[in-house]
Order: sequence, then structure tokens, then C-alpha cells
Amino acid sequence: MKKIIICLLLFNAFISFSQELTGDELLEKSIQFHDPNNNWATFEGAFFVTMETPEKSARKSSIRINLPKEHFSVKAIRDTIVTEYTVDKGACSIAINGNTDPSEALKKKHNLSCERANLYKNYYTFLYGLPMKLKDEGTIIHQNVEKRKFKGKEYLVLKATYNKEVGKDTWYFYFNPKTYAMEVYQFYKEKKDSGEYILLSGLETINEIKMPKNRAWYYNKNEGYLGTDILTTN
Repeated sequence: MKKIIICLLLFNAFISFSQELTGDELLEKSIQFHDPNNNWATFEGAFFVTMETPEKSARKSSIRINLPKEHFSVKAIRDTIVTEYTVDKGACSIAINGNTDPSEALKKKHNLSCERANLYKNYYTFLYGLPMKLKDEGTIIHQNVEKRKFKGKEYLVLKATYNKEVGKDTWYFYFNPKTYAMEVYQFYKEKKDSGEYILLSGLETINEIKMPKNRAWYYNKNEGYLGTDILTTN
């Protein structure tokens, strides 16, 4: 009986605490955990991501991001194919297996385009810049912080939406209530049962920023496993 009372008191305290925090306050606490020295704004560094997906060979990517110089590059290797994308101050370049001027037929065959180059730039800078990227212009942070249990664990949950010029997806970010580390995020598109959730585990420190090491992706609708991105520094 005594244990039950203690658990109820802790549960009530957790609810009260989550209600006291605003969305902006929760975001700031998480940024303090992940980027205590505010290094993301001037980030210049390199890292590696191995993408593991069911029934496919791994794709190994070398990524360089220089935010002050507006430079991004990714070199990806899967089997015998090596693709390289660079976006420098908006200018795009593409290479495949060392060929820096691929024909239109070759680009079509391997789905190479400047649109894809910018997709990779936005993908990697957004995901590896979280939660700091939630302070970008056009992001709407909802001030009501929820307490939610996910996969058997309690979280403080922050909802983020975007101005129509930025995007239509609705995102939920799940933070550890003790450390404020970001441990899960989830997004929904306009259709019901759409979107995915991503489980984060481990940490890799790059330029004094604590980035999630492993990101395991699943469909919301049926929890089907999509793949895992593994971050390393070499």
C-alpha cells in the first residue's frame, strides 16, 4: 500500500511539472542538454551515417555541413555505386562513380538531380540539427506540454507545426522528463494513419553537440520497420 501511495505521488508530481512547463521552456531545456554551448548555429563538421534497411545492402554516407558558409556535401556508397552531391550557396553539383558530368540518361537511371541534392541537405541538417532546428523561422511551437507514455516509458511531449510556406506535417517530440534528452519523434501527414515514428538511442558528440547515435524508423499505421540510421565520427 505504501509503495502504491508513493507511485501515485510521483505520478501526480510528474503531471504537475509537465503542466508547468511551456513548450518554449521545454525546448530550451532540451537544447541545453544537446547543445549547451550553442554550437549548432556555427556548425562546421563531418560525420558518417550508415543506413540499414531490410533486404537491402547498407548505404554508407560521408556528410559535411558548414552552416556559416552555406555548404553541404554527401558522398554515399551502396554496393558498387558511389554518388556525390554538393550544395554550395544554393549551387548544386552531382557525381556518380567519379563522373562529375553525368549524362541525362545516367542521372535518370540513378535518380540523380539537384532536387534530390537539396532533399539530402534538408534531411541531414534538420534531423541532425534537432532539437535546435525547432527554433527556425516558420516553426510553430505549441505551448501545451503533454505527458504521454510511449513504448512503456513516460515522456514530456512537444508538438510542432509549421507555417504553410514551410510544411504541412505535424511533429511530436518526446523528451526524457529527467534529462530533457530527445528520445523519440513522430510525424503525421494530412492523411489518417500516415507518417512515421523514430526511436532514438545512444549519443554521439560532434562539435560538443550530443546527437542521437541510432535512429530506428517505423510506420505509425502498423509499426512496420523501415530501417536504422547509425551515426559515427569515423
